[in-house]
Amino acid sequence: MEIRDLRGRQFACDCVDFRINGLGTCKHVEAVLLHLEGRFKRLFQGAAQGDSTRIDLVPDAANGTLRLLNSNGSLPKAVREWFTSEGWLKNGAPEDAVAAIERLRAEDFPKLRVSQEVGPWLEARRLADERKRLRREYELKVHRGEWPEHETKVPLFPYQREGMLHLAFTERALLADEMGLGKTIQAIAACALLHRLGQARRVLVVTPASLKTEWEEQIQRFTELTYQLVFGSRHERMRAYSGDGAPFFTIVNYEQMLADSLEVNIRLQPDVVVLDEAQRIKNWSAKTTQAIKRLRSRYAFVLTGTPIENRIDELHSLMDFLNPSVLGPLFRFNREYYELDERGRPAGYRNLQQLHERIRPYMLRRRKADVETELPDRTDRNHFVPLSDEQRGAYEDHESVVAKLGNAAKRRPLTQQEQDKLMRHLAMMRMVCDTNYILNDEDKACPKLGELEKILEECRENADVKVIIFSEWERMLELVRGSCERMDLGFAWHTGTVPQRRRRAEINAFKSDPDCRVFLSTDSGAAGLNLQNASVVINCDLPWNPAKLEQRIARAWRKHQTRPVTVINLVSENTIEHRMLETLANKQALSDGVLDLKGNLNEIKLRSGRQAFLAKLEQLLTAKPADIAPATAAGAKPVLPADRSLGFARKAREQINGALLRCEERYPAQGAHSLLYVVVDRDAAQWRERLNGLHQDYFGPGKSDPLAPVQLEVVDRATHEALERLAACGMLTFTSRASRPLFPEPDTGAAQASLSAEERAKADAHRAVAARKLKMACLLGEGGLDEEARGPLLESAIAHGRALAVEARHPEPPDLDAALLPPLSLCWGEAVTVLRSFAADAAQPWSPVAQALEKLLKRA
Repeated sequence: MEIRDLRGRQFACDCVDFRINGLGTCKHVEAVLLHLEGRFKRLFQGAAQGDSTRIDLVPDAANGTLRLLNSNGSLPKAVREWFTSEGWLKNGAPEDAVAAIERLRAEDFPKLRVSQEVGPWLEARRLADERKRLRREYELKVHRGEWPEHETKVPLFPYQREGMLHLAFTERALLADEMGLGKTIQAIAACALLHRLGQARRVLVVTPASLKTEWEEQIQRFTELTYQLVFGSRHERMRAYSGDGAPFFTIVNYEQMLADSLEVNIRLQPDVVVLDEAQRIKNWSAKTTQAIKRLRSRYAFVLTGTPIENRIDELHSLMDFLNPSVLGPLFRFNREYYELDERGRPAGYRNLQQLHERIRPYMLRRRKADVETELPDRTDRNHFVPLSDEQRGAYEDHESVVAKLGNAAKRRPLTQQEQDKLMRHLAMMRMVCDTNYILNDEDKACPKLGELEKILEECRENADVKVIIFSEWERMLELVRGSCERMDLGFAWHTGTVPQRRRRAEINAFKSDPDCRVFLSTDSGAAGLNLQNASVVINCDLPWNPAKLEQRIARAWRKHQTRPVTVINLVSENTIEHRMLETLANKQALSDGVLDLKGNLNEIKLRSGRQAFLAKLEQLLTAKPADIAPATAAGAKPVLPADRSLGFARKAREQINGALLRCEERYPAQGAHSLLYVVVDRDAAQWRERLNGLHQDYFGPGKSDPLAPVQLEVVDRATHEALERLAACGMLTFTSRASRPLFPEPDTGAAQASLSAEERAKADAHRAVAARKLKMACLLGEGGLDEEARGPLLESAIAHGRALAVEARHPEPPDLDAALLPPLSLCWGEAVTVLRSFAADAAQPWSPVAQALEKLLKRA
């Protein structure tokens, strides 16, 4: 460390903490200051009161240049060739300026000092320039045909080649493609490219134990580079890391790095470290995370389809491995991106757009919908299954314990023992939703098994269909295995109890044996495996985390899948599983918002902390699954907006932020009803169930016009685009007479102003007719000719309706009945009720109708 100016507190230290904390000091600096003050008190006090007599050359990272700092305010004439009078570097190269200052310091100016920060700053500049030069040279040689376009034996897709270049030339990079787009292939290709460029001799691949042989298979398929898988005792592992004879790829698992990370730095000295399924280091305080962050290499590739699973802190942990200075220390990160309450606890999110911009230079993320135009359709279905009587009894026992602890937590913080008990019983509630057998050897009743057997029966009829079945608990899979044996269905078994080397045999059997129809797996097989030969994925239970759910599904719904994929979630009715659907959706919205800028980032709510946990616990225990009515004061009825359809769209956007792509109200050619047409990103069945409750809140019995009911339909993006394509090629014709966009909300002011002169003249002409007919009706009515006034009044109303239709760009109504149907009925306001009564009943008096029409004409 160095002390440049004690009075101005200008310090430097080569520790990571000083580099990233932004405080201008660290524990090493403060320790040295205390030591100097205690040992050289008089000198220390003098230095603290006076200016430094030195001239320091320091980097100015903010402006990307060098600067001379001089407390006296003047610089020697000898350095003016390179620096301005204010100390800023002129147009010369920084390297030449440093060399000149070093010469002057050695000859005549011992007071000149070059900060220790200058060397790392120059090295970072050199590496950045080298990356640009290497990329230019590589692309030029590929263009000339001197080097192949693809670094792999199998050609890469364009987006995969982009990922290869991002990893290789960003140096320390995050590849966050959605599951199934080939992150492994892109990382292998980037390593091969660095090998060609002479930048990499050894690569360390850190992956979950179940995926080591998957990496072996991919390396064999795509390159000729050498590799080794590390197994065995510590002595055997040390031998694998040692010597110049180590192959290019060394593949280890995370657990091995707990003990081996420092030895890997010394013995293997990898040029590249690849972290596969890097969400394993999302918890910054975990021992595995700390061990991984001790690994040293110039290049680092972080591969994960789920950088954010629950909280934005997880993203901080990943970026801390790549470059700690990007997001700074955790305390600063929390202050910048969390709203903190008076006690300093997180209460909400902030600056999420800024967070996205910070990580954007390092992160490359593509979604399947963006790059996989030929990816087959995916259908998601929830099958709701009732609990058996035995399950219901066991479930209520655990639920009562959770309820008691939840009530206690409202009055006081729980002890650690109580907290553990609460989480244990929550987990047991989820287990019972599958089967009591997980906790009780004597009770093998499982209603989900009956539903599962029906699905397997359907799949068995088609010899080409293979099925992946996931459960978090091995005992549930044991029951499923028994069903497979009874049904004479071949199966593969992939759980944490299967030895690592045996798992590859199970995977190969499922891939190659036509009689092996079912792949039974815990979450040990939920990441990294390529099982595109399966087209049905069944989840016996739902994980808390939407990323884990997508990881499971992506084993089949991924690149090179040729058939539509069906995803079936088995959900126990009216249980914690049923209510977890909303929790999964909220967590997905956070990930989509920060990583993909989907939805309104300001509407993403923080769901953490004690009070939020208690609220979520109460919801999981007591709320009805479809109970999503707007919150109101106790005993008060919810106040519904005048425009129910627009209110529905706005509330839907809040509840499924990020998933909602489009909402409009469509009016069929026949009938008085309308249809709320909602397009979501995916999982239409899940969102339909949630939105049904909201639809009932806005349009249920007694809440909307019974003469013009509003129905609901929810489709996913793929279905909507298919309908649009069919309509475009003439295979499908929409028969709606009008439609009204609700989300994204149109700019109504702009639409009104954009009426052409011809349209404005037409609307004005209709209103002139309406005014003339109204005047005639009033004269007849005032003369006692009520029957004769009826005709002109109806003609006036029709003319006014046609004016409204022109302005709204809807078809002009042929009669008053059509003019009073949605969407035009929304433009009449309160007058619509009076007009409908008058049109339907000849005995209705003319005066209220005339007054209503007069108000409408004045408003226009």
